[in-house]
Amino acid sequence: MVSRPRISILMPTHCRPDVVGLAVESVLNQTFGDFELLVVGDGAIPGTAQAVKRFDDPRIRYFDLPKAPHFGYANRNVALRESRGELIGFAADDDLLFPDHLETLLRGLESGAAITYSQALWVSTDGIVAPFLTNLEFQDEMDAFRRGNTIAASCFLYRADALPNRDAWPEDVPSAADWRLWNRILDANPQSRIAYCRTPTVLHFSARRKASRHSAMPQLAEFIAIADSAAWWPDALRVPIDPDRTEQETFADLMGSTPGWCSHIRQASADLAARLAWDEIRHNRATTNRRLQAQAGQLAAKDAPPAVRSVRTPVQRIAAEIRRIPRNIIRLFRG
Repeated sequence: MVSRPRISILMPTHCRPDVVGLAVESVLNQTFGDFELLVVGDGAIPGTAQAVKRFDDPRIRYFDLPKAPHFGYANRNVALRESRGELIGFAADDDLLFPDHLETLLRGLESGAAITYSQALWVSTDGIVAPFLTNLEFQDEMDAFRRGNTIAASCFLYRADALPNRDAWPEDVPSAADWRLWNRILDANPQSRIAYCRTPTVLHFSARRKASRHSAMPQLAEFIAIADSAAWWPDALRVPIDPDRTEQETFADLMGSTPGWCSHIRQASADLAARLAWDEIRHNRATTNRRLQAQAGQLAAKDAPPAVRSVRTPVQRIAAEIRRIPRNIIRLFRG
């Protein structure tokens, strides 16, 4: 047991004994090791405790608790009341953290922010990887975030003293308690801006309960539609999944056994974002602009005043003759 760790990491689990061990291992493999890992068994199914307790590491504390309402938010507060870190992070039982995840987030808090977050790479059930690029430093994106969440909970790290009490998870809501918690921290610390770490540090997988290739996220569905039709989609972001293995097993193997894999997939993610932006400018935006210009030209020709048209109306011809009268009279007297 760690007496006074720098970071307390909360990991709730209920029904994923098949992958929770991989999630725990990704925490233990962090380059920053001064943490405690609070694994909260929320009415966890058989096999969960064994998957966690096979790790002989004093930094892990397992809470075997009866099922709490909804997603077990009350049990998360039970563990947080016993936490000791000055910073609090979150790790889902079916996510994988990059080895420098905590190190990266710690740098994000150096500016004095109360809360920081990194990018997540979302992974479809068949291995399509796509970045989620929410930037809360832009006001319009912050406004959208206030209305609904687009950031995986595993991406966040916050100061324990950002709120009056540690057990701050709302317990009486059916879902999205993490998003409500982040907003509560923002409201309680208006002078301390949220810090955005612009690098992927989390592999975020589709929850089994959603039974969805794209985790019921419309943005990921759009990425998948592009990947299905684009031959240029980066190979690093298209990982075949063996039907006899979980996505987490496949990616954990790549992360642990392939030298430079984390840097490679990060670069592929940046290349993908740049390619999509360039295609938007070259094709979608250009086509839209040409269409709008053509429509504007048609409307201008239709609505143009008669004076600018090449064919003169009878009124225009009479007016022109009237303008000639003074010149004709002058010629008459000079004649």
